[in-house]
Amino acid sequence: MNIHEYQAKAVLKEYGAPVAAGVMITSVDEAEAAAKKLPGPLYVVKSQIHAGGRGKGRFKELGEDAKGGVRLAKSVEDVVANAKEMLGHTLVTKQTGPAGKVVNRLYIEDGADIARELYLSLLVDRSTGRVAFVASTEGGMDIETVAEETPDKILTLPIDPLSGVSDADAAKLAEALELEAPAKDEFGQLARILYKAFSDEDMSLLEINPLIVMKDGHLRVLDAKVSFDGNALFRHPEIVELRDKTEEDAKEIEASEHDLAYVALTGDIGCMVNGAGLAMATMDIIKLYGAEPANFLDVGGGASKEKVTAAFKIITADPNVKGILINIFGGIMRCDVIAEGVIAAVKEVGLTVPLVVRLEGTNVALGKKIIEESGLNVIAADDLDDAAKKIVQAVKG
Repeated sequence: MNIHEYQAKAVLKEYGAPVAAGVMITSVDEAEAAAKKLPGPLYVVKSQIHAGGRGKGRFKELGEDAKGGVRLAKSVEDVVANAKEMLGHTLVTKQTGPAGKVVNRLYIEDGADIARELYLSLLVDRSTGRVAFVASTEGGMDIETVAEETPDKILTLPIDPLSGVSDADAAKLAEALELEAPAKDEFGQLARILYKAFSDEDMSLLEINPLIVMKDGHLRVLDAKVSFDGNALFRHPEIVELRDKTEEDAKEIEASEHDLAYVALTGDIGCMVNGAGLAMATMDIIKLYGAEPANFLDVGGGASKEKVTAAFKIITADPNVKGILINIFGGIMRCDVIAEGVIAAVKEVGLTVPLVVRLEGTNVALGKKIIEESGLNVIAADDLDDAAKKIVQAVKG
């Protein structure tokens, strides 16, 4: 689960991280009062959407010459003027795709005199099974670009979960960031604060880009991106309250309510598969044959007829879907249950696009028989390769 920048900073502030004063607003009428609560005279007006690259983004309605989604303002009047241009408009960034996201919230923050911009994040390092810091002197840039062009400027440091952040760990990170006093002296405490917040709140990502050294030599968290492990949210009802469903795909919200693993993509072939690995393989082979998947959808190993019906409805609700591929390998999941769910869904919502079904495993003969006798216009496939070829051919006419 993702949260907004202003929410992430509030969480980090509770742990003692150095963040600037700021006020979130949802209407232009609130902009003047929000700015007057801050020291000034420099302010930052920040679009709050669940996507990176806001500063380099552009508002659809304002043309190519428009300023981005993060702007400096040198007066209260400037804050209000920027709020008018930003609130309610669609911000397009590298991460939003061409459709962009409507800005419904702004964060008005006190400005900072920046001397240096650094990159610092925490994530789960799958290779070591530990939480790791990623540090670079190249703050303000996409870390993927830094990794590609100058990988020597990135330090990845796994942390021993028994000891936490040691003095040696803090020193190594401070050296990689080329810190000098007083920032160097402050960094050890900040590293421990961030590690504790990450661990205590079951975060899956904590990214500070940039972490700045101000002209007075002190550190400040200038931006913060936080994601939480969805499997651990039951332990954090206060974090669940931070969820902003307006930033999420409606189909993904519905899928979560049915305990389905669903991610909307940009292609035109809807996929229903059981098992995350098989779902990834299905998407890969669709791309191999020249098409693009419209979604990742894993119905799980023990899905019911009702769950399969819900999954089918979610796929067909996507207007971009021009064909559907159902790929089931029945182990715990029975092929006849899938067949019954598909038939129930088709009868309820109709079928206006090609549908290819590949069933294999438990009760496969019964599953195929149910579909064959249903009278539905379904294209049967013998294996995954055959299924991918048939759905791509059907979609492309």
